Amino acid sequence: MATWFVTGASRGIGAEIARAALAEGNDVVVGVRNPERVPADLKNSDKVFAVALDVTDNNSIPQAVEAAVDRFGGIDVLVNNAGRGLMGALEEITEAEARSLFDLNVFGLINVTRAVLPVMREQGSGKLVHIGSRSGFEGEPGVSLYSASKFAVAGISEALSAEMAPFGIQSMVVEPGVFRTDFLDSSSLSVAATRIAAYDNTPAHVTLDWIGKANHAQLGDPVKAGALIVEVATGDRLPTHLYLGRDTLDRLEVKLRQVQEDLAPWREKSAATAHDDAA
Repeated sequence: MATWFVTGASRGIGAEIARAALAEGNDVVVGVRNPERVPADLKNSDKVFAVALDVTDNNSIPQAVEAAVDRFGGIDVLVNNAGRGLMGALEEITEAEARSLFDLNVFGLINVTRAVLPVMREQGSGKLVHIGSRSGFEGEPGVSLYSASKFAVAGISEALSAEMAPFGIQSMVVEPGVFRTDFLDSSSLSVAATRIAAYDNTPAHVTLDWIGKANHAQLGDPVKAGALIVEVATGDRLPTHLYLGRDTLDRLEVKLRQVQEDLAPWREKSAATAHDDAA
């Protein structure tokens, strides 16, 4: 059995991943800001170890990783799940709001991964599972900065797939659509403090107004999502991307068509930008 380390595991998909990993007999480290908020079913298992972890606090990260290794002897699967959303038109979002989002969704992921990699390199094996988003391959109105953070996650994960291969370490980004968690609650989703009336009845604010209708009525089942992520991560070879949810699959088809439509009329002239003497 393996040792899993899951950040942001007190609720939502993170908690379901922890439950699914535990159900398969694995040891599970749950990294949470407040260990008292770990669900009772996880807290009461002797195979679950809760560590205090704020991924935006560089001092807490090495302590949490060291505690996990001391308890279970290593880390086989790291799940970078901690994150939150931010909605609003780009013009409405302040620099402070944007930086706060990136501190959690991007730099938190970078710093936790950086702390775990020496453990995995010494083992000669490991799997990195980064929770991205459907918004990580398709920029959507009203979530431009959130999309930017998840595009970054996808890029980091793809690069790690190549960088870490010589060490026996694999990397995968999971790109879920909308799942029925509390992600659209104020505890997980921030809305730009400024609202510019000019954007009313435009795509940016249509997306913003969608929250109330969609919250806790999302298509995806987080229990099934957690089980599939664990199933995939338990296999011998991770896919580079795990596209998760019917809506993600639908939007991926749209994205692929868009790539082809953008490419076709300019392919020859794009290729012709090479030097004339290029082979």
